[in-house]
Amino acid sequence: MGTRGASAVTIKRPVEIERMRAAGRILAGILDVLEAELRDGMTTGELDEIAARMIRDAGATSSFKGYGSNPPFPGVICASVNDEVVHGIPSPRRRLVTGDLVSIDIGCIVDGWHADCARTWTVGSVPHGVQQLIDATRRGMEAGIAAAVPGNHLGDIGHAIESVAHEHGYGIVRPFVGHGIGRAMHEEPQVPNYGRPGAGMLVEAGMCFAIEPMFNLGGDDVRVADDGWTVRTADGALSAHFENTIAVSADGPELLTVCADAN
Repeated sequence: MGTRGASAVTIKRPVEIERMRAAGRILAGILDVLEAELRDGMTTGELDEIAARMIRDAGATSSFKGYGSNPPFPGVICASVNDEVVHGIPSPRRRLVTGDLVSIDIGCIVDGWHADCARTWTVGSVPHGVQQLIDATRRGMEAGIAAAVPGNHLGDIGHAIESVAHEHGYGIVRPFVGHGIGRAMHEEPQVPNYGRPGAGMLVEAGMCFAIEPMFNLGGDDVRVADDGWTVRTADGALSAHFENTIAVSADGPELLTVCADAN
């Protein structure tokens, strides 16, 4: 879930990062199941029900359900389809069809510590250009993560992400950004998906970030729907979204939103 940070920057201790890693493993496992279940005719509400059950069965709590006040977010996942960028509200009335592009964003809490991640998939086959958008957005996330090393700056992370988008001529969503994460889902600092090398806050070991580029097949501009949550591209172009929670160590970034057997 991309937004603006709302608390001071904190350095996490190893025991705290381990709790975030536990939350991240739960999320990675849920996303594996949702990807396997995704099919023509399924509703985004059904995906939300699966995720809610898995979070509950894992003894975790949703980061998303009840979040905010405009109105409170009703689901445990954000399910954004086609031109919906982020914060799509899952619904039993939103039925997916072959050719849809679906971005699923999910967060959970373990022992008071959050993790947050997102993936974009397709329902069945899609045109090559759409798959290229998805692949490039994932690579943008990976480039941003690779730049999250001690001694770099936030601008280096944003520049790495932005460079991938510019290589393909994609729009970059600017109002919604990556963020610090820990005891709150959204902490400082903000981690924009664009930037200038060497600019911004110094990256230090112990910082934890959710890095989450959103690339559009069209322009940069987005708008928020009347439901107060769903963000769409202003020009109706398709959008993709990837996100991982990471911890910065002395040796570089560590992915926290991966399954245990992936470590």
